[in-house]
Amino acid sequence: MSRNAKINTLLLFVVAALAVLPLLLGLGDHKEEPFTGADAEAETAITEIDPDYEPWFSPLYEPPSGEVESALFSLQAAIGAGVLAYYFGLRRGRRQGEERALAAAAAPVTTDAAKVPRAATGDE
Repeated sequence: MSRNAKINTLLLFVVAALAVLPLLLGLGDHKEEPFTGADAEAETAITEIDPDYEPWFSPLYEPPSGEVESALFSLQAAIGAGVLAYYFGLRRGRRQGEERALAAAAAPVTTDAAKVPRAATGDE
């Protein structure tokens, strides 16, 4: 197994552990909604500290349901992942192209008279 494959496998296990460990350890069992987002947690904390707090602005668009909100968030994440994948793929392709061009330029140019057509040599 190559070094990159070992690193990728290790990273995969770490990500899986980060996703599964909170569920196995029961983190958040004491809460009514254990996996709410940071926005909901902040809103709860602010209303506990100052019940008369008035927000500075309201959202431009309020989705009709939580499912639509989740779908829009997932779409945003997918578009961001696509942009990042395109960028890194483009960088890798350019780097590989440069390496091939340098390798081709460094390779000795040899001509085999038997393989070169007579019309291309200029001899008549």
